[in-house]
Amino acid sequence: MSSEISNLTVLQNKSLLLLMTSRVANTLAFQMLTVAVGWQMYSLTQSAFYLGLVGLIQFLPMILLTLVVGHVADRWDRKLIIFSSQLVEAAAVLSLAFGCYHGWINKESILFIIFCIGAANSFQGPPMQALLPNVVEEEVFPRAAALVASTSQFAVIIGPGLGGILYALGPGVVYSLTGTLIFISSILILFISVRKEQVKTESKSLKTLFAGISFIKSRPVILGAISLDLFAVLFGGATALLPIYASKILNIGSFGLGILRSAPAVGALLMSAILARYPLKKNVGRTMFTAVIFFGLATVLFSLSTSYLLSILALFILGASDVISVVIRSTFVQMETPDTMRGRVSSVNMLFIGTSNQLGEFESGLTASWFGAVPAVLIGGIGTIVVAFLWMKLFPDLLHIDKLEFRKSS
Repeated sequence: MSSEISNLTVLQNKSLLLLMTSRVANTLAFQMLTVAVGWQMYSLTQSAFYLGLVGLIQFLPMILLTLVVGHVADRWDRKLIIFSSQLVEAAAVLSLAFGCYHGWINKESILFIIFCIGAANSFQGPPMQALLPNVVEEEVFPRAAALVASTSQFAVIIGPGLGGILYALGPGVVYSLTGTLIFISSILILFISVRKEQVKTESKSLKTLFAGISFIKSRPVILGAISLDLFAVLFGGATALLPIYASKILNIGSFGLGILRSAPAVGALLMSAILARYPLKKNVGRTMFTAVIFFGLATVLFSLSTSYLLSILALFILGASDVISVVIRSTFVQMETPDTMRGRVSSVNMLFIGTSNQLGEFESGLTASWFGAVPAVLIGGIGTIVVAFLWMKLFPDLLHIDKLEFRKSS
């Protein structure tokens, strides 16, 4: 029956529409911010290492706060947590704009403010992931997850190009608009209606604090799914080096950088729209691993390309393949986790995602400072492919997952 439910029926849920709109505003802001920070940092330092350091600085708060934010997400109002986190994030971004307008911005101040943004984002991620299952019914959750991914990818497409264009007017313009969008996103969150969440009756203890880790360890398929994201994307972090490709290899400037950053999102948007229209019904495990392999192959192609159009094509394939594995992994983890545990499990999942993204950016920057940008991206793409085949051997149950279904309560 669920396969017969149309996208229109799902979108009749007003709270889902509000959630999607909030996600679009926040994602659009983040993509613009990423382009502006990357281009400004490279302009100030001319250093691949500092490009990678931006990713590391965003990742550090996630390490320090993961267990705390998961516990918070399972004990307090998730909407209020997201609202508060986004308010802090908006204030931090607007301080970047203030610094640009008054001439005191430098690499140290950028890194400090990025750390604050990373801390705020650490509190936002787990409750945001755990909120969707309380907004839509179980039977439409896979389709709703694909729709949310699709609308977010729309923002990912527009954001980098818009950020690149507005950067010509000055980074302060980009930061001002970014902070405003994040503030709007925070207000929209307050108007979302959720189904009554399961009552959290556990008392505070070290056991409940570490419950997310314990739960994941007890479910090898969940551990395999989130660790696949960790290691595959950790090695395949080509996007951190896009400012170098745009400036030194392809010679396309800040607007060209925005187009490069948008290319993966175009592929992801197209693929997520397909997944929303035609949800995966079987062989989801094999499909996920195939997508990760294509992600690695696209990374290899991009690393060796000196053609602007071929580079865009490679990034398009990279984004399309990545969204397949992301939708499968995120949907699977949420469906396998009871609501009382979703905050803590999501916090651990966000740590793995943050490790793969932000720490992957640092790894790419560090490797590029040693060997050069092209060898760094090439090594990363090959590493992603190796990880995919290794995980097939280590987690055979994950490979053989057939359907995405909610775990029955015991």
